[in-house]
Amino acid sequence: MDEELTPLDCLLPAGKQRICLIILNQPLDKDYLHILWSKALLKACADGAANHLYNITAGDRDRFLPDYISGDFDSITAEVKAFFSDKGCKLIETADQDLTDFTKCLAIMLDEIQRKQLQVDAIVTLGGLAGRFDQTMASVETLHHALSMTRLPLLIIQETSLAYLLRPGSHRLEVNTGLEGDWCSLIPVGGPCQTITTGLKWNLDNQVLQFGRLVSTSNTYEPIAPGNPRKPVTVTTDQPLLWSMGIRKNLD
Repeated sequence: MDEELTPLDCLLPAGKQRICLIILNQPLDKDYLHILWSKALLKACADGAANHLYNITAGDRDRFLPDYISGDFDSITAEVKAFFSDKGCKLIETADQDLTDFTKCLAIMLDEIQRKQLQVDAIVTLGGLAGRFDQTMASVETLHHALSMTRLPLLIIQETSLAYLLRPGSHRLEVNTGLEGDWCSLIPVGGPCQTITTGLKWNLDNQVLQFGRLVSTSNTYEPIAPGNPRKPVTVTTDQPLLWSMGIRKNLD
């Protein structure tokens, strides 16, 4: 059976996805933050992400208190740490240096979802795709960890990009929210992927995606007549395959 997902539903004010939110240590988009925060059943900051949350919510900080902040606390400032501690936010120190703060924050969130018996459709991460290239790759590595940690989709959103790692199998992605940008891609980050797609301008017909061979970047969606809804994208892959897509920055 296809795994069905509308990746950008979480950014629709009237979207129906039940989400939890992880914020990473990168500059925040205020529009994204407000929409995702208003929907999230759980909110968490990974270490220095608390600094960005503190700064961007100046004057209204009491409405933006995360359920917990986790990490090795080498990035959060003393002022920010004291503020959130005084407000009753849980501070969870995770000293393991073999895993990123993102991966450790995700593990805590999954435990909290289970402990509170929350009904969740997806975990959305704000940040993780900009700035240093090695940190972007660390975000992708967490997506790989997540496949063995949970069946919940883990989405990463920053600026005009979304990334989501497809597990082996068949997927149906709804791409008709009105927020989709023009581009999309399928990137075989973990190794060769035998892939079949529909709904793209340049579909794959049982072809192998592999670095040094073929990578489907700068793809786009199947052309449609004006006024018609965009067709879903279907992807079948035999290995984990990174889906990425553009976001049109018009959230009014």
